[in-house]
Amino acid sequence: MIIGVPREIKAKEFRVGLLPSAAYQLVRRGHQVLVERGAGVGAGFPDEDYRAAGAALVDDHREVFDRAELIVKVKEPQPSEFGLLRPGHVLFTYLHLAPDRAQTEGLLASGATGVAYETVEVKGRLPLLEPMSEIAGRMSIYVGAYFLAKHCGGSGTLLGGVPGVLPGRVVVLGGGTSGINAARTATGLGADVTILEVDLERMRFLDITLHTAHTLYSSESHLMDLLPNVDLLVGAVLVPGAKAPKLIRREMLRRMRPGSVLVDIAIDQGGCAETSRPTTHDDPAFVEEGVVHYCVANMPGAYARTATQALTNVTYPYVEALADHGLVGACRRHPELVSGINVQAGRVTCRAVAEAHGLPYQPPAIG
Repeated sequence: MIIGVPREIKAKEFRVGLLPSAAYQLVRRGHQVLVERGAGVGAGFPDEDYRAAGAALVDDHREVFDRAELIVKVKEPQPSEFGLLRPGHVLFTYLHLAPDRAQTEGLLASGATGVAYETVEVKGRLPLLEPMSEIAGRMSIYVGAYFLAKHCGGSGTLLGGVPGVLPGRVVVLGGGTSGINAARTATGLGADVTILEVDLERMRFLDITLHTAHTLYSSESHLMDLLPNVDLLVGAVLVPGAKAPKLIRREMLRRMRPGSVLVDIAIDQGGCAETSRPTTHDDPAFVEEGVVHYCVANMPGAYARTATQALTNVTYPYVEALADHGLVGACRRHPELVSGINVQAGRVTCRAVAEAHGLPYQPPAIG
């Protein structure tokens, strides 16, 4: 099979879909790997590494799509790429279609099959999303601490405090992968951390593993009680494949102190705050109701080398299966891949995406 790895064109997206080592393994298995020149440079993987691995370097972005059968990316196709996709293409990448009607329609019109990393589910886990959730969770505290600085519009609160001064207060909405990583990082800085969660077994796990963090059953009443004293609020809620629930309304933010910070990790699924809107690494933050909002939709792209390595660790077995056996054969060997098929031959094949846009749902056709 011919596997194409285009350069990411989303603003400030430096990750790449395949490591040179992964390209090497695919070439060893008899496949052809096409890599657009410069695709890996932002993550610290120069063209020469791909050439040495046996990949063919391609100068033109369009040529990668024209020649390849399997397109391996990191982020969703941009509007200029919709027309490069065609029936017969299998696109393997993060899609996040539920909050993005334009992309959904673009993929449907292309006739391509879109397999989304974020909806591949194994026993309640999302293994292809977890590494990026880990990075985004940890990063949420780094950027939250930075934007709490007075010169960034924050309140001037140091999360860890100093002797004689109480630490800052962090509230994390959601105790999943990104939430627990946010809490771990915040407690490591010495902040006062509370995690809101609805799953009692998950809270027991968090209580045992995060000795200095507090757990609290997630309800609007409890959140309202906490907001007046919060310095950093991290939105880490997730409903697989669907829009994130709007747990934070505008009037709730008015209870927060001016200069407090909201980091909405859920922004790539539409955000969990009513006031959130996607931002970029070029212009990452804005202020609503006196609260600094950080809503970058590709947070892990800031740490492109680590993120690329972590992503390829989990995606490569599926890339290999798709290349060796095609979509149907790969799904037979890895049944969880079926849950990743979001669009196929002009049909929406993910129920959560169909419901988000009011479109007809059809189950994936996998033979």
